[in-house]
Amino acid sequence: MADELAATTEALRLDDAKAEEVEEGEIVEKPADRPAEVKKHPLEHSWTFWFDNPNGKQKQATWGSSLRPVYTFHTVEEFWCLYNNVLQPSKLIAGADFHCFKAGIEPKWEDPKCAYGGKWTASPPRSGGKAALDTYWLHTVRSNLDGFGVSSLV
Repeated sequence: MADELAATTEALRLDDAKAEEVEEGEIVEKPADRPAEVKKHPLEHSWTFWFDNPNGKQKQATWGSSLRPVYTFHTVEEFWCLYNNVLQPSKLIAGADFHCFKAGIEPKWEDPKCAYGGKWTASPPRSGGKAALDTYWLHTVRSNLDGFGVSSLV
C-alpha cells in the first residue's frame, strides 16, 4: 500500500510539473479532444476544372492561350469543397468557359486524348434561366463523375 501511495504521489508531482509549464488561460489539447481522422472517398480518376476568360485574350491570340487550370481534385470531399467555392456559371461573364476534364487532359482538340471529343452547350430557358444554368452545370458534372464514386456520397 505504501508503494502504491508513493507511486501515485510521484505521478501527481509529474502532472503538477507539466501543469506549471502551461501558462494561465492556455488551452491544452488532449488526444481525446482531437477529432477522428475523416476518411476521404477517392475518385476513380482525378479531375480538373478549367477556366477560359475571354477578356484575358489578346487580339489575334491563339485559342486557349487564356485557358487556365483552376484546381485538380482527387476525392469526393475535394470536389464538393471546390464546387461550393467557385463561381457558378450564371455568375461568369458572358462568353467565359468553365470546363471539367479528367486530369491530364486539356480542354483543347489539339490534345490527343480529346481530339475526337465534343462540346455540350446548354441554352437555359428565359424564365429562371440563371438558376437552370447552374443546375444544368451541376447535373452535367455529377453525371460525368457518378460512375467514379460521387453518386453514392451525395
